Amino acid sequence: MGRCGSAIAALAMSIGALTACGGGGDGGVGEGARPALPPTVTADAPHGERTPLPEEDRRGGDDVLRGRTIVIDPGHNGGNARAPERINRQVDIGNGRKACDTTGTATNAGYSEHAFTWDVSQRLRRLLQQRGAKVILTRSDDKGVGPCIDERAAIGNENDADAVISVHADGSSATGHGFHIIEPAPVPGVTTEEYVEESHKLALAIRDAYRAGTGMPYSNYLGREGIDRRNDLGGLNLSKVPKVFIETGNMRHAGDAAKLSNAQFRQRIAESLAEGLQKYLRG
Repeated sequence: MGRCGSAIAALAMSIGALTACGGGGDGGVGEGARPALPPTVTADAPHGERTPLPEEDRRGGDDVLRGRTIVIDPGHNGGNARAPERINRQVDIGNGRKACDTTGTATNAGYSEHAFTWDVSQRLRRLLQQRGAKVILTRSDDKGVGPCIDERAAIGNENDADAVISVHADGSSATGHGFHIIEPAPVPGVTTEEYVEESHKLALAIRDAYRAGTGMPYSNYLGREGIDRRNDLGGLNLSKVPKVFIETGNMRHAGDAAKLSNAQFRQRIAESLAEGLQKYLRG
């Protein structure tokens, strides 16, 4: 079969042997072709099982995202730490006042949350655009300051977004493990019943897709079955369009941090979030 054919056959045999042995670790795809993802092996999925995406979604999805507007809010920003006077400025959150923004957290090895959220958001944007969505990010790079939490909410409102997702990673104690979705709790005189209900539907769709696509468990330290309701976040209180936050994992937990620091796993995160948004908008 020739030198190239022999090399391809040998590679195929190596991959087959690895799969047979349960190989893998954190799988994912790069920015080019979309090969099948190997399984994720975690303490919560001892057999490395992973729920595959429906065939139509691996091809790029149906047309449910075509023409829809989705706002992605990458948490924090790379310049926040250099501008304490700006990010500590108090802004209205609908039922009180809070700092404009924060610096976010980081892994013990120094991988920052703001860099993580920017990377995942870029990956997610590409996937959504490939499926026909109009995608808007609340910040244009990872070098600036802010925007403030009230401005982040306003971007979704002004663009009449069909859905908004704010991407984060948590900084809890080292024993805290897993992910959770933060959805809005009612704020009398500020939020509407329809907004809270639609955001809950979005939260469930994102939660289910994220767990199925990444193998990450629900948080063991916050929320219930992967859902946490809060009324103290300006980004949720001030939104008029369906919006949720996702804490994709705990950067202070060794296992979670290893995954979040892995580029292939971040691609898997983006694919899972894209599937969740598509599932929500499909209705």
